Amino acid sequence: MNLIFTEAQLQDFVVHKVGNKIADEPCFIANDAVVCDDQLKSLLCQYFLNAFRSEEVYRFHHDMDLSYNEVYSCVKQVFENPETLYEQSTHLAKQLYNKSTHPKIKGGEFYMVYFKDCSLNGERHNAVGLFKSENKDTFLEVEQDTDGFIIESREGININKLDKGCLIFDSEAENGYLLSIVDNTNRGTEAQYWKDDFLSVMVLNNEFHQTNQFLGIAKHFVTQQLNEDFVVTKAVQIDYLNRSVDYFKSHDTFDKQQFEEEVFGDNNVIQSFRKFDENYRTQNEVELADSFEISAQAVKKQARVFKSVLKLDRNFHIYIHGSRELIEQGIDESGRKFYKIYYEEEN
Repeated sequence: MNLIFTEAQLQDFVVHKVGNKIADEPCFIANDAVVCDDQLKSLLCQYFLNAFRSEEVYRFHHDMDLSYNEVYSCVKQVFENPETLYEQSTHLAKQLYNKSTHPKIKGGEFYMVYFKDCSLNGERHNAVGLFKSENKDTFLEVEQDTDGFIIESREGININKLDKGCLIFDSEAENGYLLSIVDNTNRGTEAQYWKDDFLSVMVLNNEFHQTNQFLGIAKHFVTQQLNEDFVVTKAVQIDYLNRSVDYFKSHDTFDKQQFEEEVFGDNNVIQSFRKFDENYRTQNEVELADSFEISAQAVKKQARVFKSVLKLDRNFHIYIHGSRELIEQGIDESGRKFYKIYYEEEN
């Protein structure tokens, strides 16, 4: 999903305060939408939109019928009639409050925003944004007077740090719209309340998701399972990781059998990987095809977390990007372990 916000305009927005229900914190509903000047709208656009960079795409869903998804229904009303923004925001603030029942969930400001002229995959769309700010930063305010300076500390929101956000585009309404999600705060089970309990969304199973998921499975197999089934060195593990990324970088279309043969080669390793892959998909409820178009953006994202560094005690770090045939491991007469590295020229 290609997102561009250079011409996006913030039309209207509403702010409410949503506390933690289980901690008996209140839910404060504002009396009306916020009125502000163009300069503040520009700053708010930066705060709300700059964090949306992920290629992962979501849709609203409901197990029975999409119309039962309350967030979907409220957003649909706003797209059909933007003047209902305040009314729908009050419903969603109360809905979020009712879902804020984990003791670790922080209270904060809840925003519902209506945008115009957002670019989605080269086409202009209106969008509805749902945001929550949970964390405050400390800022220093310095003022000069006749005798010197007055310095005071204030707490406020850092416009470069969006905590939680969901941007819904007026596209494919009948399928649950197209959504992009940001959650930069909690990583534990309590974090699921935003995406799963409140928004109730499901990931769009496109080429980005397929590529991202399969590379993740390959990484988990090499780093977690491989060493349990076989005696392998760190250099061999790194080589498998490099081969996995190289396969996705050098092919336009993924083929599972071809991947297994080019990356793992050995039939015993392939059988081990297939068993791990099957168990992983079942346990994590992951649906993947055995053939799909490869997303270059997903490869780039995953390649950042594929470690190619061999750490030897505290003395050496070896970055391995080539073939493992150029690395030889052994033990000398005194029992010291060593790696022998072959190369043609020094850069």
